[in-house]
Amino acid sequence: MAIGTAVKQTAAFAARNIKLYFKDKGMFITSLISPLILLGLYILFLDGVLKDSFEAVVKGFDVKLAPELMNGFIASFEVSSLIAVSSVTVAFTANMAMVDDRVRGVRNDLLTSPVKNSVLTLGYFIATAFVTLIICLVALAAGLIYIGASGWAMSAGELFLALLDTVLCVLFGTALSSIVCGFLKSRGAMSAVSTIVSVVYGFICGAYYPVSQFASAMQNIVMCLPGTYCTALLRTHFMSGYFDKFVSAGLSTDGAGKLFDGLDGRMYFFGGEVPPWAMYIVVIGTVALLMGLFVALNVLFGKRGQKR
Repeated sequence: MAIGTAVKQTAAFAARNIKLYFKDKGMFITSLISPLILLGLYILFLDGVLKDSFEAVVKGFDVKLAPELMNGFIASFEVSSLIAVSSVTVAFTANMAMVDDRVRGVRNDLLTSPVKNSVLTLGYFIATAFVTLIICLVALAAGLIYIGASGWAMSAGELFLALLDTVLCVLFGTALSSIVCGFLKSRGAMSAVSTIVSVVYGFICGAYYPVSQFASAMQNIVMCLPGTYCTALLRTHFMSGYFDKFVSAGLSTDGAGKLFDGLDGRMYFFGGEVPPWAMYIVVIGTVALLMGLFVALNVLFGKRGQKR
């Protein structure tokens, strides 16, 4: 098959999967409003707890900070958590087309036509990444409006890096969900896995609760998981602008550091601070590894399918 033909088929198949997703209004609306509901839950139930913790730390330094600094800092924590979780949970929902095609035998029918397994594999991946990115960008836009209303501190460079982080998180979520969904053979199994991921992933990646608040042993375990570094990158670029503002407002460097450490503005692995460049290496390396594993599994199972 010519490269040009393969590219056209892949684009057409990816477009087909995207159309199927958006055609299902119930699934699309649910996926779209889920991040917004999560943001609402953060505001309603987590906001007060975080503000109390913030004020307790600030009182220890006998400094009064402007409300917008506290509100914006906490809003940045909440929005970074939102994007970190949504990039994975939405990807599992967006991968429903892969499972449906397997259940209904559509994939086997497609393979009997002059379409290679690689075309289908890449088409599923591109469609899932596209859908997940669109929904995460909508959630990001809503989050940025919330941060702006609370107290903005991000520079243009940090905003750009936050967008880059979002794309990397989406690729991570897409690759992870594509591997897992490749073994699922029913909608029931897909729903069960999606539910488990929605509940568990937010905790183990430090999105629902700051890693700094875990027990020391648990912190080190969580910091071994690549998803934690996705959250950490988002935290870094959403929250770093507040450090200088805290110091300018009269808080000492140590005091600003304690505030940051309390909400994972800085991450530590076995006592050593993890710099952003190391986080990028972990995330990019993990995405490459997962994508390679996804391709390898599809090549393996594709050959087995052809032998049958």
